[in-house]
Amino acid sequence: MKLALVVAEYNRGLTRKMEEKAVERAEELDAEVAEVVHVPGAYDSPLAAKKQAERGDVDAVAVMGMVVKGDTRHDEVVVESAASALTEVSLETDTPVTLGVAGPGMTADEARERVDYGAQAVEAAVALVETLG
Repeated sequence: MKLALVVAEYNRGLTRKMEEKAVERAEELDAEVAEVVHVPGAYDSPLAAKKQAERGDVDAVAVMGMVVKGDTRHDEVVVESAASALTEVSLETDTPVTLGVAGPGMTADEARERVDYGAQAVEAAVALVETLG
């Protein structure tokens, strides 16, 4: 099984840990990470996920990012937009695209506690590929 990872660079200290955990989990599940694509932020992930899903040699795409609450509703808009668009990518390409984006509404401390979302996105991707055959 081949996976692509799309990793948001915003909050890079945390998303790098998410990426590391995702790669480790993929290895544990005997899934190959065919490519890792870095994008500026979670909002930017749908197009990269679509390009990876359309490759033909990737069975699933796991997307990860960290969206921490600020002074406005920006975090909510980012996560809602990304989640909706990623769902569309999955349905349009008939390829599992899993959401490992933590947020919205998180504090920085809560974000640090959720770096395992990358590994969870990989687990979901592998499970979907196995379920859908």
